[in-house]
Amino acid sequence: MPVAQYCLTAVDCPDPAALAGFYAALMGGEIKHDNDDWYDLYVPGGHRIAFQRAPGYRPPQWPQAEDNSQQMHLDLTVTDMADAEAQALSLGAMPLDLNDEDGKRGFRVYADPAGHPFCLCSA
Repeated sequence: MPVAQYCLTAVDCPDPAALAGFYAALMGGEIKHDNDDWYDLYVPGGHRIAFQRAPGYRPPQWPQAEDNSQQMHLDLTVTDMADAEAQALSLGAMPLDLNDEDGKRGFRVYADPAGHPFCLCSA
């Protein structure tokens, strides 16, 4: 039985509005945002991609160079944070930031076995 459901992919960038606009033009969808540092693109079919401002952003190299990352992470919605965390850790995830301020923040950050960050987010 799966531990989590896919929620969104967040992509670091220097200009979230511009990058969201590019992908909206490329794939269609509706852009929504609450602030200038985070834009959501709701693409046809119900998927969402978020674009977040990253100060000092450096574009990734393809294939990846040793000193550069892809600058994105996955957010996964869970209904039981404690259970999901235990299962994720048992599968090889490594905690990066578990300080969820007694559940007020609503997410915790981990690295997958290869080091890519992802968040478990309260449903």
